[in-house]
Amino acid sequence: MEIQETIVNKVAQSGLVTVDLAQFAPQGERVIYDIKDNLFHGLILKEKDFRDFVKEHDWQQYTGKFVAITCTADAIVPTWAYMLLANRLQPYAKDIVFGDPSTLETVLFERALEKLDIETYRDQRVVVKGCGDIPVPESAFVKFTAMLSKVAKSIMYGEPCSTVPIFKRKA
Repeated sequence: MEIQETIVNKVAQSGLVTVDLAQFAPQGERVIYDIKDNLFHGLILKEKDFRDFVKEHDWQQYTGKFVAITCTADAIVPTWAYMLLANRLQPYAKDIVFGDPSTLETVLFERALEKLDIETYRDQRVVVKGCGDIPVPESAFVKFTAMLSKVAKSIMYGEPCSTVPIFKRKA
């Protein structure tokens, strides 16, 4: 007598909705503009020289890119200098932020999540995927969880076969 076992995919039958936050990563090249390269002796920003640079620089090279403006030198840079850069980048860059690469990713994910129709997850049991090929900043997990907590039935972190409970709405 032959016994046949049917393999049942319990994860598929569980009604869980898996969300990979990496899907919200904006597509496009990330560029860092470091104003340290415009400093005299790495310390001082000379207004005339900087304004000449801003006029002559090829800003089109930033077309369609996400740009973070920063200064990695230990120097005091006047706010107007960052404003001039933002003004020149604006017609070309896809988006501009002040900060390092981590700040850029945080802002890009936050802006993408703000466009999300959170109602899609109303009364759903949601698993927020923890690992993937694209790095997702912790801030995106925090923002998404805060948004999701308003509508989801439950929130878990990890993979459907092995999750960490985060939130369960009381009945």
